[in-house]
Amino acid sequence: MTRKYFGTDGIRGLVGEGVITPEFILKLGWATGRVFEQQGHCKIVIGKDTRISGYMFESALEAGLVAAGANVQLLGPMPTPGIAYLTRTLRANAGIVISASHNPHYDNGIKFFSSEGEKLADEIEQAIEQKMDEPLIVVESSRLGKANRINDAAGRYIEFCKSTISSMIDLSSLKMVVDCAHGSTYHIAPYVFSELGAEVIKIGAEPNGININDGCGATNPQALTEAVLSNNADFGVALDGDGDRLIMVDHLGEVLDGDDILYILAKGRQSNGYSGSSVVGTLMTNLGVEHALNRLGIDLLRSAVGDRHVIQLMNESESILGGEGSGHIICADRTTTGDGIISALQVIEIMMRESTSLNELKSDIQKYPQCMINVKLSGAKKFAMTDDINKAVASIEKVLKGAGRVLLRPSGTEPLVRVMVEGEDVKLVEKLAMDLSKTVESLLDA
Repeated sequence: MTRKYFGTDGIRGLVGEGVITPEFILKLGWATGRVFEQQGHCKIVIGKDTRISGYMFESALEAGLVAAGANVQLLGPMPTPGIAYLTRTLRANAGIVISASHNPHYDNGIKFFSSEGEKLADEIEQAIEQKMDEPLIVVESSRLGKANRINDAAGRYIEFCKSTISSMIDLSSLKMVVDCAHGSTYHIAPYVFSELGAEVIKIGAEPNGININDGCGATNPQALTEAVLSNNADFGVALDGDGDRLIMVDHLGEVLDGDDILYILAKGRQSNGYSGSSVVGTLMTNLGVEHALNRLGIDLLRSAVGDRHVIQLMNESESILGGEGSGHIICADRTTTGDGIISALQVIEIMMRESTSLNELKSDIQKYPQCMINVKLSGAKKFAMTDDINKAVASIEKVLKGAGRVLLRPSGTEPLVRVMVEGEDVKLVEKLAMDLSKTVESLLDA
């Protein structure tokens, strides 16, 4: 069935336009309540990030759910993975996240978790979409839902995060910088690390509703780099607005992305006795990381881009680790979804257990230069691999002589094709990417 509203990770867009309006969100709350009420009287938890429109959409969702007869528990500002955790532990039927993740403040979105703290099943999303086409009818007064606020939500999640590493780990020897992106981890992440003993210097922890992800956080690690160097810190942790991404910076100011972190976690799990033979990355995971994993006897399985696809392949392959270069890291032996704080704790535990630095942990990886060029599609044209395009790709692969990759990936959100070339020589990679993008553009226009 074709999706009308839901994308690969909920609903997202510019506040006040399209479906990101109070009217639509109220109806969405009602439709969600009606779907889950069919399973018996239900309880739904709602959490949000710190963007200013969150107040408006929280109220709209609450009104719609209550009108459908569902009880509501409000978590307030809470990282997306924290909402997943609390959905499970509060025994809720579903959790709703109000967030546009790493996007600027003028965007917002809605995504859901199941009662198990996992992505909502496609069939339930489809059922909600079908309900949206029905008229909104309020249940009789005696059946209206109730709403209450969970005042200790942050504390519950802090304790859970701390529980994901050994109780023998003491961080009192560490000085670290934590960049909360002025997002939903501002009142959680610094306390997780400081309560474990670390000296914490926090930045990006003063949200005002419009500064979320603005020049800080996982999408802009320069602020973290500067803070680590100026404070002579051992390392830094950057989260994004909703707390599901992690980027790290070592004591030399070098940035570690999700690919680096995935490798460190895989090697750390292996050295600690885990015998799993595979981890999950994406089509974009750097070839150098794959080669480093292979040297450990670990296979890299590649999914389509997007944490939903990563988690699906992890489930199919029974892998406990997966992630993306953007910093979405899933430690399935610790939690159910991507969690920036928990992923950082796993890396720190490896550092402490092996008495080494973050810089040393990534030293086994020799990343290949990547060059990506976006080729715009004209009109309503759809991208498809043709014989001529396949021949162009084959000629580039021949030049790379097996020491690189070529990837053509249509965007899921924009009318363009991403042309990526990866190889050992940065100048050659850039030239080949430019040549291929021009060839693809000419063939598509033909």
